[in-house]
Amino acid sequence: MTGSFAGRLIVAALFLAGPAIADPKLQALGENGVVLAVIPMQEGREICLTWAHSVTAGKVADCFENHTGQLTLTRSYLHDFAAGLGEVEGRGRLTSDPRGGYWIMDMNEAMPDNRLALRTGAAEVGHRLVAGDESIALPLQTAVTLILTSTK
Repeated sequence: MTGSFAGRLIVAALFLAGPAIADPKLQALGENGVVLAVIPMQEGREICLTWAHSVTAGKVADCFENHTGQLTLTRSYLHDFAAGLGEVEGRGRLTSDPRGGYWIMDMNEAMPDNRLALRTGAAEVGHRLVAGDESIALPLQTAVTLILTSTK
């Protein structure tokens, strides 16, 4: 074998033996770690958790992105300033939505440990994960943890 050919074989072997490229996903886990949903979440992809406000039934959304491997709350939609909703001073920038309601933009709040724990509501609340045209209903009235993971 020539030195050049042997060198190429070594490089090829190292490439094949190395770790695979990370494939980030947002997982929704239910009680006892049961996988409820898995959505690919490449860098910069937005996935929103949507629901209807339990008192007013207006639309609400928290939207997350993968920022360099960190699950990050980037913006929130509020149909109005109903009970428990509204702007927190210093946390993002409030803008009106031309179709009604408000967005709080530029929140850029990293979720600790890449996780968000929540408790889903009744049927009329209807928690869902929405990514582009994909919409996944979460189970009713249960503990759910959203986790950004990378598999190799």
